[in-house]
Amino acid sequence: MEAAWRPAPVETTEFLTAAPAQALSGLFDQPPAATAVGDPLPPLWHWLYLLDRPAQAELGEDGHPHDGLFLPPLPQRRRMFGGGRYAFHAPLCVGDLVTRSSEVLSVRVREGGAGPLLLVTVRHTLLVEGEVRTVEEQDIVYKQPGDVRATAPKTGRQADRRSAPEWSFGLRPNPSLLFRFSALTYNAHRIHYDRDYARDVEGYPDLVVHGPLLALALLELPRRHVPERAVTAFSFRSTAPLFAPGEFQVRGTRDGDAVALDAGLTGAVPGITGTATLA
Repeated sequence: MEAAWRPAPVETTEFLTAAPAQALSGLFDQPPAATAVGDPLPPLWHWLYLLDRPAQAELGEDGHPHDGLFLPPLPQRRRMFGGGRYAFHAPLCVGDLVTRSSEVLSVRVREGGAGPLLLVTVRHTLLVEGEVRTVEEQDIVYKQPGDVRATAPKTGRQADRRSAPEWSFGLRPNPSLLFRFSALTYNAHRIHYDRDYARDVEGYPDLVVHGPLLALALLELPRRHVPERAVTAFSFRSTAPLFAPGEFQVRGTRDGDAVALDAGLTGAVPGITGTATLA
């Protein structure tokens, strides 16, 4: 494990257009969130922009690039989105010229249940004309194939003893939805659309639901139910992989200005949990 690896910071700039936001709105079966210059994007929807677009020849067997500035020098590494923290100072809008400044904050090795894990925290600062609009910290977990095979979740479900959520909706991540989200975010990782690869090579029981898709689904709850309240901060943690084609419940409960959020199978331990702070 390469705990001493420290790449240099990098900047990326892009104009924000309406088309990706319209596409994600359709994926969630919602009216277009932004259609014209000046329309604000919902929180986290910047994930549709400033994407890495490697050449096909640069991809490995798993669909991830062989090499990249923020990819640690590990042979046959496997990548998981572990969680993140976000501060939304002002919305990003269609028509903005956005600069993203990215840097690796920390690299650390931790012993997992069946082998070492490399935990990398990356910070992205998104600016418009020098003004900070969004700051995000992403926690990325890397493991090597020899460390552990991804195993199927236990068949026994743990009862969910919480009270009924204030808000909820059902999300059915079937293969077509996962494929469309992969295309929208330029994510070629095969665990999301190639069932044979996910099962036979990486050891999952079925297609894996994207962590970013689940995080975006969590923030759909305040967006739909309290659109007049801006989300100023958000954090989430992926606790267990979720698999297609089950139907998940996305749930949220307010406590003052905070909203506790999670998603998972009904009656089971959530696969993702988060907290949003409202203005």
